Amino acid sequence: MADGDYERGRGREIGAIAAELKRLAAAREVRAAARPPVFVMNGWAASPHAWDLCGFMRPRGSAALPHLFSYVEQLDGEPEKEMEGAERVVLVGWSMGGSSALRLAVRFPEKVAGLVLIAATPRMMEEKESGWKGMSPRRLEALRYGLVMTKGMGVFGVPEGKPNPYLADEPANLERGLKYLLETDLRADLEQLRTTNHEPQATFPVHIFQSERDGIVRPENAVYLKKVFPQASVAMVPGTEHALPIFIPELIDEAVDTCLRLAAAGQDPA
Repeated sequence: MADGDYERGRGREIGAIAAELKRLAAAREVRAAARPPVFVMNGWAASPHAWDLCGFMRPRGSAALPHLFSYVEQLDGEPEKEMEGAERVVLVGWSMGGSSALRLAVRFPEKVAGLVLIAATPRMMEEKESGWKGMSPRRLEALRYGLVMTKGMGVFGVPEGKPNPYLADEPANLERGLKYLLETDLRADLEQLRTTNHEPQATFPVHIFQSERDGIVRPENAVYLKKVFPQASVAMVPGTEHALPIFIPELIDEAVDTCLRLAAAGQDPA
């Protein structure tokens, strides 16, 4: 083979490889564009660093980073404002943020592409009259006192070399959050979402994570949420840990990725 023929053949081979790489990159861009944004609702008085171990919170290709809403932003209605301008969203909520995620699902069910509930409840406080398993007033007061004792360092402390994430935790905001925990009850709204004319309305994928002996959000809450969302997967985590984003980040990552894959493929949960 003449040198010119060899060079032309190599050039065509390299060109074909480059074209295939370009095609694969374009396909990845299309898949990324088809994935909805992720809205993450943080817990009351919790640092954003509570999510540092979750891989879905880190940059991945051209996909947009999840939007993490603090509890103060939740109280101010910022997630609702963002939902109004969105087409479809995967909602991830932990603790008080789980309540906020449920509130968004009730208001915007047609926009929810997936729901990941972590130690979540529609009603935080116990009700002895109805038998609802929730947090006792004594434990709620202990949460308030515990933050006083941290002297502005928050539940998880301030990571070395990073800015203080608790600057928004002024007494007025902390009290607003405690009032939300004390008063919020989404059960009637969830029951309405559950069925209309005896037909299930919430068909988006749902993943529920709950510690088996959590004293803040009781495990019975996961049982209730499974009734509201019969399509949900439920993972009961051994132990008493409430800060599950720290203890089971891989499981949360898998749930979020499943919601994103189904949304990109245009599928409902099986």
